Amino acid sequence: MANVVSEGATARGTRTVRAELALKTLAAEPPDPGRPRRVLEQALVFTGATFAAVYTRGERGDTFCLAEAVGVPRALYGVRDTYALSGRSPMADAGRAGHPLWLGPDELAGCAEYRRMPTGDVFVAALPLRGEDGGCLLAVTESPGGFDTEDRECLELIARAVACPAPVETVQGEELPPSAFSLAMDSGRVEVGDDILALFGLDRAGFDGKVETLLAQTVPEDLPSLMSVVEADHMSIGERELEFRILRPAGPQRWLRLRGRLLPGGEGRPARLVGTVADASTLRHGVTDVTRVQRLASALATAGTVKDVSQAVVTALRKPLQADRIALAELEGDRLVVTVLDPPEPEAWPELWRREWRTEWPDAPVRAMPTLAAALREGRAQIWPAGTVLEPALAEVGPGGLAVLPLPAGGRTAGACLIGWDRPHDFSPDERALLTASAGLAGQALLRAHAFDAEHELVGMLQRTLLPRRLPKLPGGEAVARYLPATAGLEVGGDWYDVIPLPDHHVALVIGDVQGHSAGAATLMGQMRTALRAYAAEGHPPDVVVSHANRLLLDMETDLFATCAYVDVDMEVGSAWCVRAGHLPPALRHPDGNVEIVEAEGGPPLGVTTQADFPMTPLRLRPGSVLTLITDGLVESAGADIDDGMDRLARGLAASDPAHLGLVADALLHNAGRSDDIALLLMRYDGMDVCPLRETWTVWRVPEAARHARRFTRRTLRAWGATEQMDTVLLVVSELVTNALVHTDGQVRLGLTLVGHRLRIAVTDTSPRTPVKPTNIGWEATGGRGILLVEAVSAAWGTLPVSGGKQVWAEIILEP
Repeated sequence: MANVVSEGATARGTRTVRAELALKTLAAEPPDPGRPRRVLEQALVFTGATFAAVYTRGERGDTFCLAEAVGVPRALYGVRDTYALSGRSPMADAGRAGHPLWLGPDELAGCAEYRRMPTGDVFVAALPLRGEDGGCLLAVTESPGGFDTEDRECLELIARAVACPAPVETVQGEELPPSAFSLAMDSGRVEVGDDILALFGLDRAGFDGKVETLLAQTVPEDLPSLMSVVEADHMSIGERELEFRILRPAGPQRWLRLRGRLLPGGEGRPARLVGTVADASTLRHGVTDVTRVQRLASALATAGTVKDVSQAVVTALRKPLQADRIALAELEGDRLVVTVLDPPEPEAWPELWRREWRTEWPDAPVRAMPTLAAALREGRAQIWPAGTVLEPALAEVGPGGLAVLPLPAGGRTAGACLIGWDRPHDFSPDERALLTASAGLAGQALLRAHAFDAEHELVGMLQRTLLPRRLPKLPGGEAVARYLPATAGLEVGGDWYDVIPLPDHHVALVIGDVQGHSAGAATLMGQMRTALRAYAAEGHPPDVVVSHANRLLLDMETDLFATCAYVDVDMEVGSAWCVRAGHLPPALRHPDGNVEIVEAEGGPPLGVTTQADFPMTPLRLRPGSVLTLITDGLVESAGADIDDGMDRLARGLAASDPAHLGLVADALLHNAGRSDDIALLLMRYDGMDVCPLRETWTVWRVPEAARHARRFTRRTLRAWGATEQMDTVLLVVSELVTNALVHTDGQVRLGLTLVGHRLRIAVTDTSPRTPVKPTNIGWEATGGRGILLVEAVSAAWGTLPVSGGKQVWAEIILEP
């Protein structure tokens, strides 16, 4: 007889027999409102379904209404609460056909109505239910190939076992079970059992029957989620579940678990919410249901990177399952690349894992664990109880029980999650359901995180390329910058900064922010940074630099705009000019520690209007002053006003030690919100130890202009006491001034700068054309030798673009 049973079980499939045994066990239990749900959960355990639901006919008989659902949140698949019996939906079609429908991606995509159902590499099963009222069982899987023959047999067993009569309605005034409640949605009157009253610390005589009396004891932070259940506008047909906390007169807060179902109203009968409330603190941590899966789905929805996904899975599984260790790894070829271990200590893991340790975590070969390799090939969750003979690399992970969850994604196995227990562990159906649902969610999240990590690395590289690699050394000062990308969304932003050395010991400090977070914003940021640097190098004053950048952005015909703050600092005398284009004003920390938010006039953001003025505001810096430029991410967030943020910035600057500028920057960024990009630029002005001597003179366009220029030069050098190399200096002045007068029109200016023993001669004119050094001069040529003479007698020479022209310069060492 035993052989016959064994052969029959083999023919029908082990899972089918196990499913039939589990359903018979559930059917033998005493009547329980939660039994239909436990029956439905067997679809998750035995068929690989990630979602299963039961639909029953509505009160008017023309719709299918959701009565029960288990697995991942149905919103992930676009499953609705109701479907018309006369429409095209898997449930309606299966009901009309009278037999199960097995739908793949092609069938779902081929029907307009079906396209409202799950999309992508998913498979749907719809099985009509027996009974007078009818109904339908809906199951969804992401397993490659969909539901196989054994899966279908199990689903047909579950469809026969599911009870689908309408929920029993409690008559007004009838005594409720101790842990049950019934809430009238129109009046807010609620009937509750004695156990619920005891949980809330109330007695029957003192309870007024109002739901507000119970809500008043709810912890304020949990009230919104609870209100979403007890308010009719937020409820839909089907069971809902959540956990919330209540306040107690003495002792800690108490966790309660509510399970409720909205029953539609009828003629003269209001809609009612019926269900149970239990003490969640007394429930076993391993028990799982929609609440735990929804928490995992919520955590994975905000997990951007592979490491975030891994941490979310560990947090969701280890404590509820009371596991001793858990590992999540990606499958790359024939190796498992571990992304998270809990606990992280090497000694907590098998010897093979310790041998394969790579820096932070191991990189274990799958071929050394054939049982694991087979589980990954099959693509189904595998559970081995205590005492199962496994290879050491697996047995030591869970000597008291081991669960291996292949993580499916995009038709392949993206990785695996290993969960182990040291003491013998019994796996309940609830735990199996949690493991199955978690595997599907984690696999899809891992696939998204992979794509996100790749894109984030690309845009991060773009951001690093567009920002300065290092800041220049400043004469008489020090500059420090910091950039922090946003963690919300983790897309590249448009914040930038720059420090631009300019002639005559001037320095331009620039900070800006392009609208949005995208590769387009980062690209535009790079273009604006380059444009501002180019305009500044041409020698334009600050307002002209910003005005040119505004016109450039308008000509680019982009929908984005940018804000910018530009400060031109004269490092010799400590003066500065500030221009703002829709950006935050600078903060100036004075040597005595007082901080001033500079009241600098501002223009509109760049790229908004052509008729824009950008006024300049003068600043005065004393040695020891710290000039601070920021973007709004440092001082503004959804929960913080920008004025409060600026005050916080001022207090932080006042309390800082400007001698260590890097530490000041780090302190300002400490605990900064990361909802937006943050750019920070600090410059401490120390003053120059040796200030250059400068004189300028406008060259007159007269026949003896060169002689007047030589006389100005001779008089200036004598006043400075620098008469060495006088003849050489006068020769260079004559050649540069004569070239400017002969080959250009407009004003010509001669400038002399002496730093130590180094004299710089600079002649500025209005022509952009750079003088060309001749390569070959014949004996009969009448010109072209001047530049050769300048090059021969000078230590260095060159040209610079300046506003409206160029500057030709030469430097001479005045040696005694």
